[in-house]
Amino acid sequence: MAQPKKFPQFVLGWPHGSKIGLYLVLLTIALVMLFPMLWLVSTSFKGPTENLLVSPPQLFPQAPTLANYLKVWQENPFLQYFLNSTIVALLTVATNLLLCSLAAYPLARLFFKGRETILALIIATIMIPFQVVMIPLYIMAVNLGLRNTYLGLILPYLASAFGIFLMRQAFQSVPKELEEAARMDGCSDLGIWWNVMLPATRPALITLGIFVFIGTWGEFLWPLILLDRPERYTLPLGVAKLAGSFSLDWRLIAAGSVLSVLPAILVFVLLQRYIVPTEAGSGVKG
Repeated sequence: MAQPKKFPQFVLGWPHGSKIGLYLVLLTIALVMLFPMLWLVSTSFKGPTENLLVSPPQLFPQAPTLANYLKVWQENPFLQYFLNSTIVALLTVATNLLLCSLAAYPLARLFFKGRETILALIIATIMIPFQVVMIPLYIMAVNLGLRNTYLGLILPYLASAFGIFLMRQAFQSVPKELEEAARMDGCSDLGIWWNVMLPATRPALITLGIFVFIGTWGEFLWPLILLDRPERYTLPLGVAKLAGSFSLDWRLIAAGSVLSVLPAILVFVLLQRYIVPTEAGSGVKG
């Protein structure tokens, strides 16, 4: 058996194959990527006496305080914003997992005329910007009486071409022996989808759920168009409202922004350990 090729010495970025140079480069990139977030958190803890525009900039607050968070939470209905965003995000994740997996199963495991054409057309919709279909979607939502409703917010995101493609690729990796064994036990196509395909592709389902949750949680444009009642605002709209409420007090806006991104970060941290490829064929004897 051929031995895997090793990286050349110059790729490691340090003489004699040391990985120290590579680690330093990766650490530098990580710090550059994290700096805006660190600055946002730092600003949210700074008191009213600290100058935010001092030169050179100070990353660490001189006298950390939670007053900004308390003021934002007490003077704005952030709890209602959290509730609205949570309901919309969870409903969107549920519909995506259900509809994308249902659509992907026949495209991956059933053979019918025009299957590849249908898949190509679905994937092609990824190239269509949301702004192109925004007005027709708004007219549809208004005609259906979905303005200022949770269902109207999730309407454009019931399913996604990316989710269908991701689940199709995951279903194709499931060994055919599992499917054949299920058919011998009398399972229908729907039973195979539920009892075989979904358990075998759990990492893909969790990955899709994370992507959909984070994308929905941070969505701003569609709620801005569809909602005109403040009690229905989601967190991105609530944070945007802070700019007018506090006359651009960046400390308070930073505190509201930190509160809005914490749930998305928490979901990713808690679920990232499940995004590990599993042996879908572990139940198949060699």
